[in-house]
Amino acid sequence: MERLSGLDASFLYTETHTQPLNVCSVVELDTSTMPGGYTFDRLRDGLELWIKALPELRAKLADSRLNLDHPVWVEDTNFDIERHLKRIRLPAPGRQSELAAICGRVASQPLDRSRPLWEMWVIERGADTAHHDGHLAVMTKAHHAAVDGILAANLFARLCSSESDAPPPDPVDGPGRANQLEIAAGGLVNFATRPLRLAGVLSTTAASIVTTLRRAPTRQTMAAPFAAPRCRFNAAITAERTIAFTQLKLADVKAVKNHFGVTVNDVVMALCAGTLRRLLADRGELPKRSLVAMVPVSVHGQSNRPGRNQVSGMFCHLLTHIDDPVERLQAIAHANAIAKDHSSAIGPTLLQDWTQFATRALFNAASRLYPNTGLADRPVYNLIISNVPGPQTPLYFLGAQLKAMYPLGPIFHSCGLNITVMSLSGTLNVGILACPQLLTDVWELADNFPVELAALLQRSVSPPP
Repeated sequence: MERLSGLDASFLYTETHTQPLNVCSVVELDTSTMPGGYTFDRLRDGLELWIKALPELRAKLADSRLNLDHPVWVEDTNFDIERHLKRIRLPAPGRQSELAAICGRVASQPLDRSRPLWEMWVIERGADTAHHDGHLAVMTKAHHAAVDGILAANLFARLCSSESDAPPPDPVDGPGRANQLEIAAGGLVNFATRPLRLAGVLSTTAASIVTTLRRAPTRQTMAAPFAAPRCRFNAAITAERTIAFTQLKLADVKAVKNHFGVTVNDVVMALCAGTLRRLLADRGELPKRSLVAMVPVSVHGQSNRPGRNQVSGMFCHLLTHIDDPVERLQAIAHANAIAKDHSSAIGPTLLQDWTQFATRALFNAASRLYPNTGLADRPVYNLIISNVPGPQTPLYFLGAQLKAMYPLGPIFHSCGLNITVMSLSGTLNVGILACPQLLTDVWELADNFPVELAALLQRSVSPPP
């Protein structure tokens, strides 16, 4: 069995009916490359074979009433692909907005915790299965307890191959079984050693606080939590979800990067800042202070901590109060460099270490007390922005060529907007997920991305007046 880390389990403990913590993506496929052509049955049978090589997709939660630690992953000995692969028909003409509306409804539904925590929805456009245009959409959904953004992308990549007719990989054994006594016994050992681990975490935390205090006078720190101005999407969320997406040319993003001497991530942050500034300014709602984004930072390969979620985070200024797009980009690049340096200085595993001590009871108590602290009226940050690197070579999902993959991260109470981007085969894919009660015009936000990129491109090839 594989025990969940504290960070993994925290996503189980904080999930509510209005806050389903799903990590999703909308994938667009060209089925004309599939050997023998597309049928749903052929795709289902192929997926079932590939899943035999991915034990993570066959693992389900198990727990014991006597367990003093977090739940565990065990093999689902009754795994049935029919419980995870769904099929929807999208009537012609099947516009992107109609596809997104269906995906929003899927994203809003919690996963069944008695089964492996993932689903895949095949969305067929048109009235038949032949798909004369060769295009098919697939929505993936997995619980955040089981995957972070990087792991979700990697798992999907492992369902793909570099050739359209590649055979499925050899089967791989799963995590095995565990009875309630074994779960409780392992949990007791971990619980008993917590005080020993706490001393190390307290020491690391104290050093991080000292580091931050030393950097603060020279403004060499990332944005502070609870310093963000309130926006329309900083309020309590409902269970509904709305989705939009767009695709940009990665070569255009790199042209801006090269001209101004910044990073791809700086350009991505600047595009997000510009689209948000444009949307809020058009409504007379632009704050005088900069919006603040929480940016997840992958620590895969940098941490020896257990768990599937290997992530830290930074608070980043978006400089949305700056009107000029180039000046904003350069200011964001400077702020990002400071935030990265500060994040590295305080250690990448602090979040993982502290969540190891968190329990369901502690999270429940915190959720009850938080509204009465006064902090609930001040957003910790305005939105989440995540940048997930993807493969740059052609990939085939069960024989169908991958044309786009729009990642969609979760939203939380007081943070009703998530923008996640992924580079893929020469494109930059932007996925936007929001609570429609707080932000109804996500497609306008998506449409602003090409406009903002064009403005930066124009300045990168033309000298200023």
